[in-house]
Amino acid sequence: MNNDIEKVLISQEELNKRMDEMAEDLNKKYQGQEPIVIPVLNGAMIFASDMIKRLTFKLTIDPMKASSYAGASSTGKVKIVQDVKSDVNGRPVIFMEDIIDTGRTLKALSEEMHKRGAKSVEVVAMLDKPETRVVDFHADEYGFKAPNEFLVGYGLDYNGLYRNLPYIGVLKQEVYA
Repeated sequence: MNNDIEKVLISQEELNKRMDEMAEDLNKKYQGQEPIVIPVLNGAMIFASDMIKRLTFKLTIDPMKASSYAGASSTGKVKIVQDVKSDVNGRPVIFMEDIIDTGRTLKALSEEMHKRGAKSVEVVAMLDKPETRVVDFHADEYGFKAPNEFLVGYGLDYNGLYRNLPYIGVLKQEVYA
């Protein structure tokens, strides 16, 4: 375990088991459709990659990058840094996200896809952190409820670091305080 990590919250084995369950639900739901899967970069790239390998339906992968964070805190404004290249009109859209924290980013991105004519918009998140929500937004499917602690690993970062940890851990407060 990394010295900056207070404790491992969710192991790689637990992540794999939960992703298998979520993929089973998605495979039933989207069989015969061709959704656009939109990983929200950078955080969701590891989770999205592992999830996509478990999906058995035809899909297009088209990542998007949005930002509302500076360091450890949300700025409150959602900015699309890299947009999708696909035409979402008439197609189901599945956002893959690492964590739903304030809810602002996914709410804004979901609204944008509806405006562009998406047939449906679903959000699949590895973690849901309802205690920090500032807007009314909920994932359609999520892996785990997250405690109100600073989490890193498996795509989650602090200033770009720790994304490569194979588990989700609690960052020691002295690292980010």
